[in-house]
Amino acid sequence: MADLGQDVFFLTITELNAGLRERKFSAVELARAFCDRLEKLGPRLNALSLPLRDKALAKARNVDDEIRRDRLRGPLQGVPCAVKDLLSVAISPTTWGARPYATQRFDFDATVIRKLDRAGAVLTGKLAMVELAGAGGYRYPSASLTGPGLNPWDLTRWSGGSSSGSGSAVAAGLTAFALGSETWGSILTPAAFCGVTGLRPTYGLVSRYGAMPLSWTMDKIGPMCRSAEDCGHVLQAISGGDSNDSTSAGKAFYYTPQFARKLSDLRVGFAPADFAEHAAAEARPAFQSALEVVRSLGARMVEVELPDLPYVQVAETVISAEGSAVFEPLIHSGQVEQLADSKQIAGLKAGLEIPACDYLRAMRIRAVIRNELRKLLADVDLLVSPSRFEVAPAVTARLDEPEPPSPAAKTRGLRPLGAAGNLAGLPALSLPCGLAGGLPVAIQIVGRPFNENNILALGVEFQRRTDWHRRRPPAL
Repeated sequence: MADLGQDVFFLTITELNAGLRERKFSAVELARAFCDRLEKLGPRLNALSLPLRDKALAKARNVDDEIRRDRLRGPLQGVPCAVKDLLSVAISPTTWGARPYATQRFDFDATVIRKLDRAGAVLTGKLAMVELAGAGGYRYPSASLTGPGLNPWDLTRWSGGSSSGSGSAVAAGLTAFALGSETWGSILTPAAFCGVTGLRPTYGLVSRYGAMPLSWTMDKIGPMCRSAEDCGHVLQAISGGDSNDSTSAGKAFYYTPQFARKLSDLRVGFAPADFAEHAAAEARPAFQSALEVVRSLGARMVEVELPDLPYVQVAETVISAEGSAVFEPLIHSGQVEQLADSKQIAGLKAGLEIPACDYLRAMRIRAVIRNELRKLLADVDLLVSPSRFEVAPAVTARLDEPEPPSPAAKTRGLRPLGAAGNLAGLPALSLPCGLAGGLPVAIQIVGRPFNENNILALGVEFQRRTDWHRRRPPAL
């Protein structure tokens, strides 16, 4: 096989697909190269759950045959990808990142797996995750069947949860793109920590059939890619209604950058305190520079603030109650004791004790939160804020330590946007925007439901003006 070189592992989806169409390399050569890299470096990063080399090469051979006959399917055709191990791939183990499910298998593919296959993507492997996607809460990054996700930018740092393997694998060039899932930060956090672009779709836009449930009313599946444009192509492939998913919105997404609104017509809400006060001191210069780039794009910038509501407490109550209900059989069987994190074990048990009145109260407040965000997004088209206000923590750090106070911060700003946006089912895009102490930081763009094209338009233009999404972590 010809040596494709190192650069190929960091090309975008459109660049890889163009190379295939121009016969610079074959789909088989590309799949073999990515499989080799995934199998070599994936275990070093604790990012690989299951290699799928035979499946990938068989698919790649079919793609080469299609391209020879000019049967072109679109930008994902022949492009290697990998998916978080909460998605079922027929016959293959689907561990959910947890020892009690280490030998679990399903006899069907998740809907998103079938859609990727239909688009011609080449599935090379399943990626590691925090056990049960963090159900019950966890104290340490080591809460995973494969060990703590390691950050390619610094192997002593965490890659972020719960889509830890997806973040590491895309950042390290082990796959061209990956699917992750988010209930409360599990796409945006590893995307931010690992310096890749991640898209959390509107709730209900992507089918969850064949995915492990954590919170029926909050779970979402989305792409983690090299660029905003790549995220648009992947979302188009995996979106759409599904009768197998009772929460499906019955809507499809079409990536149409040619019809995007002019950025000068958009109003972008932001809170100065997020960038100058709430953010960690070492990250503030990068965030301020990113904000200036957004300003330069021509959109009207409007100062905003989230109303005073218990976003975090409501999200915790909903996820805890729903997650423990999902895993009630695991808890009552005693197999919950096999999980790696003692706090998670205790949290799952405690979730079963949440009174129905507390859950219902949380859902009523959630309705108020949705309404407040609807009113906020009637005044602005998009919101911009740091994806995470700090850099990736050490892999040995306790994740449940309370956040240090920000004595300088005089306003709430948009700091609770992670909890608020997920409770309201809003789409969000995380964009790499700089380095702080050699580690990536990122901003997020949040918009109205089913307005992903507006979000992506701003993201694409931001990435035309910057090159942070093109930066590579140190050689492994």
